[in-house]
Amino acid sequence: MTIAPIRTAIVLEKIAWIRKMVAAVRQLDCSSAEQFFSDTRNIAAAESYLRRALEALLDLGRHILAKGFGMAVMEYKEIAVQLVAQGVLSKEDGQTLRQLAGYRNRMVHFYQEITPGELYEICRDQLSDIERLCNAMLNWLRDNPDKVDASL
Repeated sequence: MTIAPIRTAIVLEKIAWIRKMVAAVRQLDCSSAEQFFSDTRNIAAAESYLRRALEALLDLGRHILAKGFGMAVMEYKEIAVQLVAQGVLSKEDGQTLRQLAGYRNRMVHFYQEITPGELYEICRDQLSDIERLCNAMLNWLRDNPDKVDASL
């Protein structure tokens, strides 16, 4: 692949989508497990919103690698590894993204293994991880304007 400017329009689109999905999860009643489980639609909605947020976050990472570094990375877990190797994410953030990529893969390929309790805990306790990783990528882009096509 050829190195090219990271497209601002794609970055903004992905960031907006991630934030929209996280906000949608936050609108679900996660104040208690009892409240969350009282409406089975919460489980389906949370799973969909969470999966789509994770896919957009990983797609953002893939775009940064493809354009900014000329790297074609296909597997979600490898995106996390390469973002650390290229200095986009810290080792800690890379490990978190790798775990989230694994969770996304479970949601898609082993969906029957995802328990409502597990999903509830993630929605209640770990949405900030998605936001932190999103912000880490944005901060890297701001610190590396030479890698970014600023035109919309």
